[in-house]
Amino acid sequence: MSEIAGDMNNAPDAGRRRFLTIAATSAVGAGIAGTTVVALVESLEPTAAETAAASTTFNLAPVEPGMQVTIPWQKKPVIIVNRTPEMLATLPEAEKKGILKDPNCTVPQQPPYCKNMYRARKPEWLVMVRICNHLCCIPHYRPKKASVTAWWLGGFHCPCHGSMYDLSGRVIKGSPAPHNMTIPEYHYSPDGKSVTITKMYPKAHLC
Repeated sequence: MSEIAGDMNNAPDAGRRRFLTIAATSAVGAGIAGTTVVALVESLEPTAAETAAASTTFNLAPVEPGMQVTIPWQKKPVIIVNRTPEMLATLPEAEKKGILKDPNCTVPQQPPYCKNMYRARKPEWLVMVRICNHLCCIPHYRPKKASVTAWWLGGFHCPCHGSMYDLSGRVIKGSPAPHNMTIPEYHYSPDGKSVTITKMYPKAHLC
């Protein structure tokens, strides 16, 4: 499984990074392969920076089930995952195993409409700020079971300090990260073919 190049693992202040996504897709399941590449750019022209700070609309059509894309929004990486039924099945399994710090999303790290097991408006689509809320590192996307530990159900792993999250971005017990990862405010187009990320949920925090 390819991962984002230059994940900024050594940069505690991810909010200062500016980057452009060249391509970002990775797939899970037998026979599926994907590649995720992000080019980090230290400086952008003011007009580009202003554009990045505005609402961002993304076409969901190319993101097939089991794939993910990471896009720049307000100088932050936002990951969009099209979760398969198999991936969604790991969410109640994680709750049943009792491995989550905040399985019911009681800490407001997401808008009220995403306060559910999927942390999403639609179960299959995860839209999340890809920043670990421990020290603002960029967690690796590790959807394959047992790819991090023998009991790993799939999710996000921050190799900097060991924080782990499930496939909804809910933090796993034993992680230094205190809370679930942040879900921004967003909505879908009327036809459901695109998603628009509008702003950070005011009560949520990154790190």
